[in-house]
Amino acid sequence: MMKSVEIIELDLSKQYSITVLPLKDLVFFPHMVVPLIVGRQQSIEAVESAMKKNRLVFLVAQRNPEQEVVTGRDLHRFGVLGRILQVVELPNNLLKVLVEGLVRASVYSYRKQKNIIYVTLKIPQHEVNYNDQIEAWRRELISLFKTYVRLNEDLPEELIFSVNQMEDIEKVTDFIASYLDIKLAEKQFILEQYELESRLPYMLHILNRENNILDLKSELDTKVRDQMMKTQRNYYLQEQLRVIREELGEEGEEGSDVAILRKRFRQKVLPQEAHQKVEEELTRLAKIPPLSPEYNVIRTFLEWILNLPWQEQTHDETSLEKAQKILDEDHYGLEKAKKRILEHIAVLQRVKQIKGPILCLAGPPGVGKTSLGRSIARALGRKFVRISLGGIHDEAEIRGHRRTYIGSMPGKIIQGMKKAGTVNPVFLLDEVDKINSDYRGDPASALLEVLDPEQNHSFIDHYLEVEYDLSKVFFVVTANNPDAIPEPLLDRMEVIELPGYLDYEKLAIARQYLIPKQLELNGLKAEDLEITDDALNEIIINYTLEAGVRNLEREISKICRQAVIQLSKVKEPKKLVVSKKNLSRYLGEPKYAISKLKGQKEIGVATGLAWTPFGGDLLRVEVNLIPGKDKLTLTGKLGEVMQESAMIAVDYIRSRFRKFKIDQNFTNKYEVHIHLPEGAVPKEGPSAGVTLTSGLISALKKQPLPADLAMTGEITLRGKILSVGGLQEKLMAARRHGIKRIILPAENKPDVREMSKELLEGLELIFVKDYEQIYDLLFKK
Repeated sequence: MMKSVEIIELDLSKQYSITVLPLKDLVFFPHMVVPLIVGRQQSIEAVESAMKKNRLVFLVAQRNPEQEVVTGRDLHRFGVLGRILQVVELPNNLLKVLVEGLVRASVYSYRKQKNIIYVTLKIPQHEVNYNDQIEAWRRELISLFKTYVRLNEDLPEELIFSVNQMEDIEKVTDFIASYLDIKLAEKQFILEQYELESRLPYMLHILNRENNILDLKSELDTKVRDQMMKTQRNYYLQEQLRVIREELGEEGEEGSDVAILRKRFRQKVLPQEAHQKVEEELTRLAKIPPLSPEYNVIRTFLEWILNLPWQEQTHDETSLEKAQKILDEDHYGLEKAKKRILEHIAVLQRVKQIKGPILCLAGPPGVGKTSLGRSIARALGRKFVRISLGGIHDEAEIRGHRRTYIGSMPGKIIQGMKKAGTVNPVFLLDEVDKINSDYRGDPASALLEVLDPEQNHSFIDHYLEVEYDLSKVFFVVTANNPDAIPEPLLDRMEVIELPGYLDYEKLAIARQYLIPKQLELNGLKAEDLEITDDALNEIIINYTLEAGVRNLEREISKICRQAVIQLSKVKEPKKLVVSKKNLSRYLGEPKYAISKLKGQKEIGVATGLAWTPFGGDLLRVEVNLIPGKDKLTLTGKLGEVMQESAMIAVDYIRSRFRKFKIDQNFTNKYEVHIHLPEGAVPKEGPSAGVTLTSGLISALKKQPLPADLAMTGEITLRGKILSVGGLQEKLMAARRHGIKRIILPAENKPDVREMSKELLEGLELIFVKDYEQIYDLLFKK
């Protein structure tokens, strides 16, 4: 039962009027004895009224603490019935009221008389059912409160002693609740829980939460305090050291960072802007304590500036004979590229200082673009630097990050120049056609400043913030597909096409370069292994089928590894000879069966030639006519331009139905399905126009096309045949597949004249201006 006998004996049925004392920022609990400072006129009148009657007041929290004059609606329904023990008048019309909380109570009704609020109260009368659960909660509550007191520096240790002396569970909960530093709403909720079964779990939850918060706060306070003590100590020592140095008239120790950087600075010849920047940063560095975060930022910046080449350069080799020899040693063929390098060297013999050229080596993978860059550097006697641009989509990769960012550093261009150590290296920008742009910027636009001869003498990296001269750099750019390079960037380059190698060139490259290299890498000698020419030709034709020689080198490497295993098993090894007959023992069955194309003649099947970033290839077009009406189906992952070429082919054939001797309304009788095999590979471009047209006419006339003939060319609605690109790669593909007769646009004759005799040897090239010429060749008997 409740212990406050005096209160329980009140006969509330007599409608005692209990004066309300509203509280602004306080939730009162039973058993508390607290001095209150009363200053509001409404509260002063309430205290005076209670003192005249029975000294009883209803202590209840306001819903809005900011409200000065309140009514019953502005108060919570639950509060504490209390007794005024003492009233002391203070200056400024204030009262100090000592109040004791007696028991929880809830409002039955409010009544306001003049400025004072009176209430009729309901006081709960219930017995506490002590059981094991209540006792367990009580012990846990006291334990958590002890931890709370120890963690909270604002609470005295005596509270632990006080709570240990309490036996009444009601008093324990109210005592602890009164000292919790939590929100008023949470305290009000605790007050309103009459039943211990609901009050205790909630208080345990609150105490656990508060202890976790205080524990984290204590940990953070300790770390901050330790760091501050360490920083203050270091600062104090630094200041002492600085004062001592000033008294001794010394600038600093010889081995200090500032002294070392100043010494290097005096030995370095810098442009005026960079010189001034270094002076400013050195002055700042000398004033900053070494343990300051900014100290390392400035020191790293100065090291970058002083490590970069500003005047250092290598002397160019200007011997044409020596350069020719080096280029021929490293690469077979590639005459156009070699000629351009020799032209540059020849000009250097007459003009000692010229702007570095910007060459774009464009061609399929494996033709030697990257290695040619190294050979250029060797021929000129310059340093060589290579950076890969494939997949770059952040402009800061080129221009660098500003020093305000943590971990910032210069871009790839400045990093490359530092690595080179000279102002005139051969700088290779690999895979420039594979850079991307997104919300982080456009790297291609950043490269404009690097590759434009009119701008690159004053390139500014965001990290350095000073101009850097790139005009003496020999830039070499590589790309598989120059069409993928943004037009403004491509305009700054001198494009040199590196087409794929012919079979005889691959054979020579394998003999002169690849086999000796792989023998050495696998620990073999020439007397251990021999690969015959017929075996090499078989590898080139039926195992690799590529424009370059990368896969050819892999297959030769595989043969060498197999040879090492065989030689290791024999005590007295003999020379291994790999020929066409035993090649499959080393490499397995052929991967590409080119010979299958020969001799096949099918209705509705035409052979075209296609260009890809990896070289040329055959393009098979299959046409089926199915009874139906007005439907054109295109499959094989065709791009928009190729789909339009198919539509042009259909309309052109309908417009020439008399010439081609076919039904003008064939679209009303048949559904046309055009398919290009290898459906997973995207196909695009207009050069398949003549092939699509020929395949459709073959299906309509039920007349097969020659299997040994291929074609390429764009067709117009009037039947004109327009020029196409990638012709050299297409002719190479035709040779690889054993096709001898090829139909080409007449507009491409100038391109053919520049091709090597070895490529054209054995090929019958048929030049046409109008599709009717092709029709007469293919379908007229």
